[in-house]
Amino acid sequence: MLGLIRFPEETDSECLEWNQLKEVHHETRCHAVAFAPETSLAVLPKVVTLCTAGADFNLRIFNSDLEDDNTVQLLQGHRSYVNQVSWDHDGEYLASCGDDHMCIMWKRREDYGKGPTFFFGSAVVSAKWHPDESGKVLIAEKSGIVHLYNVDSKLAILSVESSKNPLNYADWALNNSAFVVALAGGELVFWDLKKPSRPVENKRIHEDCGHIVKFSPHTESIVASVGRPRTTLKVIHAKNQIPQIEAKLSLYGGLCWHYQLPYVVAGQDRKLCFWKIAA
Repeated sequence: MLGLIRFPEETDSECLEWNQLKEVHHETRCHAVAFAPETSLAVLPKVVTLCTAGADFNLRIFNSDLEDDNTVQLLQGHRSYVNQVSWDHDGEYLASCGDDHMCIMWKRREDYGKGPTFFFGSAVVSAKWHPDESGKVLIAEKSGIVHLYNVDSKLAILSVESSKNPLNYADWALNNSAFVVALAGGELVFWDLKKPSRPVENKRIHEDCGHIVKFSPHTESIVASVGRPRTTLKVIHAKNQIPQIEAKLSLYGGLCWHYQLPYVVAGQDRKLCFWKIAA
């Protein structure tokens, strides 16, 4: 389901406004989804490009102008479930990482032909790009190791490791490329890549394993995470012990920050739930 959400800060209304744009039919259960950077509704014709990872281990590239021009391209290469897909900011690569211990770079400008492929000793849970670090990708393994690679040379720049596992997700701070966070065994682990020898902060936030953690796009000090038991969303400052927000989710289905406004959203069953974060 593609839709447009407008926030109170963008309109004269005090409520969120939802406008359904298009239904996208997916042949299998969808495990991951990501919009391409060129997606825009401010141009004519409109450009919507997204990638999904399905339960059949395949990727699908959907292109639409939200009218009559709609295409789907199938990418095959993984041998098990794909955990995350992500696009780089330079228009070169689409990264996909999975339970088959691989992270594949698909060449966007060569009709998504296979590019560099990275092999690991455990499942790969996330691959992150940064607008200030061109040609580099941050790849996290379930075993607890997070690697920073040069994509073209396939050489490791550095690696950091969590003392806890399984590591379920890692994120790269948008406003400060030196900071990385991982959710491992219910614990938040923060690293400063300028001093990578050991974490700068470890914080127990979930009693059991987690699902995901993401930095606020405005600061490296605030993160949102979802973990167990009872599938709980928490928003917390890195130096605080008490979460700013704590909310139970019946069924978890994704986590995202608004790029500009102070909102975090989580998918819950068939709903999108929004929280406004106090400054």
